[in-house]
Amino acid sequence: MSARTKIVVLHMKELIYTGIFAALGILLIILFVMMFLPDKKENPPKDETVAPTSGSAEASLYIPGIYTTELILGGEAVEVEVVVNQSEITSIRLVNLSESIATMYPLLEPAFDSICTQLYETQSLNDITYSADSKYTSLVLMEAIRNSLEKASN
Repeated sequence: MSARTKIVVLHMKELIYTGIFAALGILLIILFVMMFLPDKKENPPKDETVAPTSGSAEASLYIPGIYTTELILGGEAVEVEVVVNQSEITSIRLVNLSESIATMYPLLEPAFDSICTQLYETQSLNDITYSADSKYTSLVLMEAIRNSLEKASN
């Protein structure tokens, strides 16, 4: 048995590169862990009651924000966007409405404008009236608005 001495030569440049790549790898892993772990502050427990922040006696009806519902018309997606603050509907609009959809569904925009005008006045979907000519168009639009408002309600 002969014992041979093995000599390992390490270059300083290789050690530095290895150290840098190892540090970057560890940093990348930490970044991924921080990004993909759920944030505890984001979703408060459901059993907590939140008091209104202002001194108003009226409780808020909606969570302020922009809420959308997607409609598929003629193979294309049109979004109904509802903007609410704590107590009222502030804006409703159709997003991504192309000219081809507007041409294929000529009653869409007049029915939508009529519904929006009534909603701004009454702030309720219960008393909305529509013409017999645009009954089904109005019902589809009201259902999309109702879905967006359900997302916004407390």
